[in-house]
Amino acid sequence: MLLNGDFPRRPGDAGPLILCDLTQSYAPSGGGGISTYLREKRDYVLNHTPHHLLQIVPGPEDRITVNGRHIFAEVGAKPVHGSPNYRFILRTGVVRDILARYQPDVIESLCPWVLPWTAINHRKAFPETALIAGYRTDFPNAHVYRVAKDKFGEAIGRSLRWLIYGYAEITYREFDWVYTLSEDAREALGARKITRTDVLPLGVDTSMFSPDKCDPTYRSELGLGGRGPLLIYAGRIDNEKRADRLIAMFKKLPADLDAAMVMMGDGKLMARLQAEAKGLPVAFPGFEKDRAELARALASSDLYVSAMADETFGISVLEAQACGLPVVGVASGAMPDRVPAGLGLLGPTDDTKAMAENVVRLWRGDHDAVGAAARAHVEDNFSWRRTFDHLFNDIYPRAMTHAAARARSGKGWRYRGDMPIDAVPVAAE
Repeated sequence: MLLNGDFPRRPGDAGPLILCDLTQSYAPSGGGGISTYLREKRDYVLNHTPHHLLQIVPGPEDRITVNGRHIFAEVGAKPVHGSPNYRFILRTGVVRDILARYQPDVIESLCPWVLPWTAINHRKAFPETALIAGYRTDFPNAHVYRVAKDKFGEAIGRSLRWLIYGYAEITYREFDWVYTLSEDAREALGARKITRTDVLPLGVDTSMFSPDKCDPTYRSELGLGGRGPLLIYAGRIDNEKRADRLIAMFKKLPADLDAAMVMMGDGKLMARLQAEAKGLPVAFPGFEKDRAELARALASSDLYVSAMADETFGISVLEAQACGLPVVGVASGAMPDRVPAGLGLLGPTDDTKAMAENVVRLWRGDHDAVGAAARAHVEDNFSWRRTFDHLFNDIYPRAMTHAAARARSGKGWRYRGDMPIDAVPVAAE
């Protein structure tokens, strides 16, 4: 068992840090942007730094796996209703015990619900701990307003959104530093008097996601015929991603376009959309765990399509562009930042007719040149090395400086005595 004393550095000493990622938004299958981020950050820490990395995520049972300087802690949690690939941690006492055991120097909170306050409460016992929050989703709008509006009407939706923005203000002002994925999101936090902020653009592995991964046999492997464009979407097949709009869009494409589509992913709309697409050249291969196979699927397609209106960054869009795909999407959220003029076409949110027209227009134009420009754009502007260099060289030091000043000022509780730690099964790899 790896305990505190085995680490070469404690707060206040020189040497490697103990870093922690804390999130609800992890799934071993069906995982999205945060799962990718956790994997890429692990590789960066192990390959480019001397630090230790503790990653705390939901899992089917309590389990800690130690692999050198990487500690992967799963906290047993029940599946989320309607999204079985995801679990939601309610047993925050277990999380607190893990944090108390390893006493990370920095905790990076990657989701808005419950766990940020677990980190804040841990900091009361260990005031030197630096807290960083990733504001990765406009959750008052995407998770609350849009759902409430559909269920209860516009007035209630707006009221609940206002309340949740208040929750966000109270929560994120507790953190030493907050990063967003876009300048617009940073400005929105500033309007809420959350000012210790930075923008952290994410990245893509351009050697993995490349036009070179194209496989001419991919379309036939899926049982899809036709000689027109092969459209592809990669992500959760659920309401938040507006995956149903893609089927509605596909039905509006002209027959002579001879198009086919791949819906790669999993989610609660899967069965319904498979039924709606019956008889159409649309394949549902499921979630692809193998990143190389995902790259092959993207590079072997022709156009990337997404109806997501609340995208806060869009790693899947970047991965598609890195594979040389033009993008057809909606002019909302982060999509205009990911798809500037010349890299694809964007239309109004939920306008499936306009999306179908943009597919036709892009395909019948010089789509190869657009795809080449998209690839060049990603190569010039996005890489994981650049992302984590900024995180470790700029954001972390600012957070730690603020945390040290706060601790010296006496804002926070000093921990006294021994904190009991529940037994957690440990497996060493």
